[in-house]
Amino acid sequence: MNIEMVSEVYQKLNKSNLHLLEQLYHKDVVFEDSAHRLEGWDELSTYFDSLYTNVIKCDFDIRHHQQVEDTGFLTWTMQLQHPKLNGGEAVEVNGVSHICFSGDRVIYHRDYFDLGEMLYENIPLLGFVIKNIKQRLGK
Repeated sequence: MNIEMVSEVYQKLNKSNLHLLEQLYHKDVVFEDSAHRLEGWDELSTYFDSLYTNVIKCDFDIRHHQQVEDTGFLTWTMQLQHPKLNGGEAVEVNGVSHICFSGDRVIYHRDYFDLGEMLYENIPLLGFVIKNIKQRLGK
C-alpha cells in the first residue's frame, strides 16, 4: 500500500463504489477532520455511507502526493455538491490529507481543510456574515 494507491481510489470514489475503501483502511484506523474523530473501520464505513447518501456529488482532484517511509501527504481540491449548501451548487474546498500506513493498510488519516470555506460560508445568511468578517480581517 502506498500514497499513490490511496490517491487513485479517492479520485474515482462515488456512491456506487464505496466498497473500494475497505481495501485501503486498517480495521483499527483513526480518521480525523475538522468536524469528526472516528475510530475503527466500522465507524469510518458508517460515516462514508452517510456522507455519500446525502451528497449529490463529492469528487476529489488530487494535486500532489508525497510519501516517506510509512507516512504520506495528499493535497487536493474537493468539489462538493449538497442540497443544503450553496443553493445546491458545487462548493470547492482545498485540503491536505496526512496518511500513515501500517503494513498494507491506512492506519491513520487526518484531513486538514477550512470548515468555514466548505460549510459556514455556504449557508444562507451565515455565509454572508462569515464572508464579511473574512473580508474585514484582510483590510
